[in-house]
Amino acid sequence: MLFKRTLIMCAVAGVSTACTVGPDYTRPETHLPERYLGQAAVEQRYANAGTGADFSKWWEGFGDPQLNRLVTLALEQNLDLAQASARATQARAGLGAANAALLPSGAVSAQAARAYSSVETPLGQVLNAQPNFDRYGNAYEASLGVGWELDIFGGLRREREAAIAEYQASAAGVAATRLTVAAQTADIYISMRGLQTRLDIARSQVRTQQELLATINLLYGKGLAAELQVRQVEGALAQVKAAVPALEAGLEAAMNAMDVMLGTPPGTHREELATVRPLPAAPQIAPAGSPGDLLRRRPDLIVAERRLAASNARIGIAVSEYYPKLSLSGLIGSATSLSSGHLFTGGASQSAAVLGLRWRLFDFGRINAQIAQAKGQEAEALAAYRLAALRATEDVENAMSNLVKREDQAGILAHGVDSLRLARKSSFAAYQKGVVSLIEVLQADDKLLQASDMRTQAQTESTRAAVALFKALGGGGQLQDAEAVVSR
Repeated sequence: MLFKRTLIMCAVAGVSTACTVGPDYTRPETHLPERYLGQAAVEQRYANAGTGADFSKWWEGFGDPQLNRLVTLALEQNLDLAQASARATQARAGLGAANAALLPSGAVSAQAARAYSSVETPLGQVLNAQPNFDRYGNAYEASLGVGWELDIFGGLRREREAAIAEYQASAAGVAATRLTVAAQTADIYISMRGLQTRLDIARSQVRTQQELLATINLLYGKGLAAELQVRQVEGALAQVKAAVPALEAGLEAAMNAMDVMLGTPPGTHREELATVRPLPAAPQIAPAGSPGDLLRRRPDLIVAERRLAASNARIGIAVSEYYPKLSLSGLIGSATSLSSGHLFTGGASQSAAVLGLRWRLFDFGRINAQIAQAKGQEAEALAAYRLAALRATEDVENAMSNLVKREDQAGILAHGVDSLRLARKSSFAAYQKGVVSLIEVLQADDKLLQASDMRTQAQTESTRAAVALFKALGGGGQLQDAEAVVSR
């Protein structure tokens, strides 16, 4: 009964007041906390420094010109970003097709034909008996056809809504890819500089052990040291040397990964990247709003929300199949045959007007299934959007915690390295005086190496956590295009 009433109302309303069936989209509410758990610590970190990085080009806050150049190059050349841009172009074309479907379409056609009739055929024999029979004949035709589907029940408008949402999702996807490319480039660069610093520490320790071995060999040659001591130092030296190839392999892998990020074959920028530079320090990060702000800042959440809007519009597309489709078409043209030469004259004109109807009247079972499928897809998209919002908040919390804790760890280890460096110096002096054994010296060397390496790793991870936090918060300038598209 309700279906019949809706059909009658929409049919009476006609084109001027066309109905749009299906649910209208409303952005879903998300229940997120007012503040991040780690926000107070980050705000305190910012307050202690009094300055913060610019979110529009957050990578410049690390104060490394080479990092800035590499990120800029990656944003120009990265192939993942090229794919995302191509997908946006495709989605824009789909939007154009959806807009065109709402408008009348026209086509011009024309043809000319020349025919020859053989007198050997039965028809040719009959015609040949006629006076002035011309075995050659010409036919000409030209026409203009126009068609228009009347979107009375809004199926085409829902298709346009879906196309707009998909285009907005693809545009936000480009912004999300830009943010990911910038963050991955910065992360690889920082990891590479961290590995270089760790290599310097390991190689410095190798030199220290070699100097110690030279001293012990000198004492051994004079009979002042036992062979056991020589072998102990040789074993310690081998252990330190063994760490170098593993670090070198990791560094080469990071350089190869950087080349791929830049859209070039591995090895292209090896000479430039091999130049040792200091590990960048994590910049100060200004407080960046509440978890609810992520819904407007993070492009991947914009992608999820726009795909939800598209799935909602597809429910309306499926519902519109309950109702009849009306179309208008017309033809105007001219046609003539043989050799009269009267094309475009009154006697050769032709015209037609057609009102078309298509109604899946006995196919409601299949339509019901299509509606159920569309609703299921919408429910899936809604769950995906809410899960994306939760995971985005998780990303921010983890990055905040990792940044603050790793900086605390690096500070503690820096103090420990200073103490262990003095302890190693004292132990070697005591060994030379015969107060302690060589074991104490080797233990001091090992502890100093471990602490120095751990401090570098903590510094690297704290800087990488800053990159992760910028990414988790949605970056800055990457969002301008996506926000502009969604607001249209």
